[in-house]
Amino acid sequence: MDWVVTVMLALGLVFFTGAAVGILRFPDFYSRLHPAGKMDTLGSFLMLAALALQELSHFTLDNVLVAVKIMLIVVFYFIASPTATHAIVDAGLRAGQGAWHKPPGERP
Repeated sequence: MDWVVTVMLALGLVFFTGAAVGILRFPDFYSRLHPAGKMDTLGSFLMLAALALQELSHFTLDNVLVAVKIMLIVVFYFIASPTATHAIVDAGLRAGQGAWHKPPGERP
């Protein structure tokens, strides 16, 4: 069980790192929100699921309740993160934030 938890934590860290790189490398406001919304959610899911599995490795009522609470946090995060990303995009649109356009003559 420890190996599964370690792999899930490492994968969560990989997704968080990918989100950070995407936020730094993408050219405009809207494309930067994509890794922030998607990869951050998946990284959080993997890490919190790993913590819930670690709690369930010693099967007692207290540990089961803690694992259930962690999974409820995951459910809340899955609801709140896309909603927050949508609200930020909507605020950018209302503020007049324009999309990035490739300069003429630039190669892909």
